Amino acid sequence: MAKDRPSVLQPLQLPTFRNIWIANFASSFGGLIQGVGAAWMMTALTNSVDLVALVQASTSLPIMLFSLLGGAIADNFPRRRVMLFAQLFMFVVSVLLTVTAFMGLVTPWLLLTFTFLIGCGTALNNPSWQASVGDLVPRSSVGSAVALNSIGFNLSRSLGPAIGGIIVAAAGAAAAFAVNMVSYLALIAVLIGWKPLPTPQGLPREAVGAAMFAGLRYVALSPNLGKVLLRSFLFGFSAISVMALLPVVARQIEGAGPLLYGLLLGTFGVGAVGGALLTGRLNERFESETIVRLAFLGFAVCAAVTAISPSPWLTAVALMVGGACWVLALTLFNVTVQLSTPRWVVGRALSLYQTATFAGMAAGSWIWGLAGEQYGVSTALLASAAALVVGSAVGLLLAIPPRTMPDLDPANRWQEPQINVPIEPRSGPIVISIEYRIRPQDAREFLKVMANRKRIRMRDGAREWTLRRDLAETDLWVESYKSPTWTEYARHNQRLTHADEVVGDRLRALHQGPDRPVVHRLIERPPNWFAAIAANRTIDPP
Repeated sequence: MAKDRPSVLQPLQLPTFRNIWIANFASSFGGLIQGVGAAWMMTALTNSVDLVALVQASTSLPIMLFSLLGGAIADNFPRRRVMLFAQLFMFVVSVLLTVTAFMGLVTPWLLLTFTFLIGCGTALNNPSWQASVGDLVPRSSVGSAVALNSIGFNLSRSLGPAIGGIIVAAAGAAAAFAVNMVSYLALIAVLIGWKPLPTPQGLPREAVGAAMFAGLRYVALSPNLGKVLLRSFLFGFSAISVMALLPVVARQIEGAGPLLYGLLLGTFGVGAVGGALLTGRLNERFESETIVRLAFLGFAVCAAVTAISPSPWLTAVALMVGGACWVLALTLFNVTVQLSTPRWVVGRALSLYQTATFAGMAAGSWIWGLAGEQYGVSTALLASAAALVVGSAVGLLLAIPPRTMPDLDPANRWQEPQINVPIEPRSGPIVISIEYRIRPQDAREFLKVMANRKRIRMRDGAREWTLRRDLAETDLWVESYKSPTWTEYARHNQRLTHADEVVGDRLRALHQGPDRPVVHRLIERPPNWFAAIAANRTIDPP
């Protein structure tokens, strides 16, 4: 079996994925150098521990606030163009930050503003990039591709902070900002040269607001995704304490400087690379929930040791353990979301996962920063270790779903029905009713299957779903729901996957009679429409 295990490096054989991965590596490298410069500059500008911690929060907060918008854009616009715009935006912001820093005009709040804007670009870019992974590699290789992304980021994490510390020590924070500015150019060049295959033209593009609501609805009505989001929030909230307070930890070590801070971050990155390389082997031996619990507990050890360690060497070892646990948990969360979500909504599902994770990070950076200011850094880190232990115990009630690969490709069974009333795509509301003949002895099973049917219908956009039973013909059951327009009715049906159709097949098997369940499609008319007819007035088309 071990011989059949695909290599984590396999997606690099695909040229487009490889080129973007390498360019992303360079961009991540620059971003981490910029992060060292920003964190160290803040310690020079102010003695406030909570302001130092807010450097991390200012990067995480926009991802929490705007990732859903980025996900809706990723699912409705060409992802290459979205990524290109985001990279150009971050490049411009980095140019302004670099110039301002070289001129000596940076203040604590101006620095936070620049890092916030760079975080906004990341919030726009990440959903499109992560959703593109499933388009660039086969579904069976998604886990390897996500692990590779983690390896790339953490390879840069292992070297970038150390080099960033050298740059800051030798030339100042402004030089680190300049390196980050240049690092965007490689990815911009690759995106300009990338020519993805044109996507087939289907239904009209969803409005961004409606698309955001559809993503929220899908995740809210997908219980497994809800568990992943909650656990990722708890992990981000608890584990970010180490990264948020590490500049202060490094500064408190006698004789320390930005180089030591960069080296400590580098050891975290080395551990993360090791964790990414172990992902496949651990996934073979353990269930997802087991790995997540171990990641929570391992990071608790990292936080506790960092809190009490008198030695930078012991702190470095603890950070290596933390880095491995960090990437194991976040990679598993990401892969679970990708494999549990169909392509039409994957950008929004990933953006909500990011929102949950970075909401935890932003809140944690602020909370642990305040705790460090009031009670001391060691006390704050020990409290976060306790929170991580609690997060592990939450898995007893809300376990991560097992790694399965339901067939989430579109079922493509639906064909637009022939209608005799002329309507337009915007016509509606459309009322759909489906009649089933169910034997009394099958009623209990029918209701169980219908509970899943309701969740799928509502998740994919149906409104006012109801189930009725005829009082005279007791074997007659009528399912009904509404779609706001004919276009939304078509969109609702095209969202059904092969996994969803298992429920439909079961309902058809329970239906008794020579024919399939009878479907009625009606268009609802408001009372003033009938009043117009009664008054012999001209009415609008359907």
